[in-house]
Amino acid sequence: MLGGRLRSALEAPATRGLAVDDPRTTLARREVLQRKAFLRKIYLEWYDLLLAALPGAPGRVLELGSGAAFLRDLLPSLVTSEVVAWEGVSLVADARALPLSNQSLSAIVMTNVFHHIGDARTFLREAARAVRPGGVMAMIEPWVTPWSRFVYGRLHAEPFLPETPDWEFRADGPLSGANGALPWIVFRRDGRTFHAEFPEWRVESVRPLMPLRYLLSGGMSMRSLMPGAAFGFWRAVERLPAPIMNRVAMFAAIVLRRQEGSGRS
Repeated sequence: MLGGRLRSALEAPATRGLAVDDPRTTLARREVLQRKAFLRKIYLEWYDLLLAALPGAPGRVLELGSGAAFLRDLLPSLVTSEVVAWEGVSLVADARALPLSNQSLSAIVMTNVFHHIGDARTFLREAARAVRPGGVMAMIEPWVTPWSRFVYGRLHAEPFLPETPDWEFRADGPLSGANGALPWIVFRRDGRTFHAEFPEWRVESVRPLMPLRYLLSGGMSMRSLMPGAAFGFWRAVERLPAPIMNRVAMFAAIVLRRQEGSGRS
């Protein structure tokens, strides 16, 4: 009850009352991202992490769920995609059935998308088919810690279900389904299952990060609690030792490497 009242009080006017599957929501989020300097700097930091993970060899890079974001401003050759048609998106595709030839990509990148994919196994197989050996899949995703359980459970509208036994969930619309805990479930809690079922992927790194700044930014749907000028101060505050970060992070930067000589073609 308290969480609902607090979310309502902090909700940003631009997205208030809009369903996530409403086309107007993506347009509103584009405006939010352009207007909120603190949030835009967070995305720039996330994009730096994704770009740093790309393999050195040339090749096509696909972004899943490009939506309101602006990664192509930093990587003009990026192939942008969405599950529904949006202005400026070059490919309309379901992540579970990519209209791409085998091993045609050097990388897949995404920001807050994996936890919206209702059938993770099908997607991981499809991504392994499309990414060449030596390529990567890099993502920024919500992460499960004691602090994130508290925050996502009370202040976030999307489901956050670390205890669910499944990697799948049902969705009523193309964008509305989610389990914010899914990346942690697949790559950490069920890590042995992941490695056994998907030898074509190796988890190269998982870096928990950002316990406070996204919350202070208000994200896409809430009012910002900090001006852009405060970003450097809060970035310094978040330079915590790894044992502490592992207990308070709200997100993680995850990099998978496509293995040589394994997987399906």
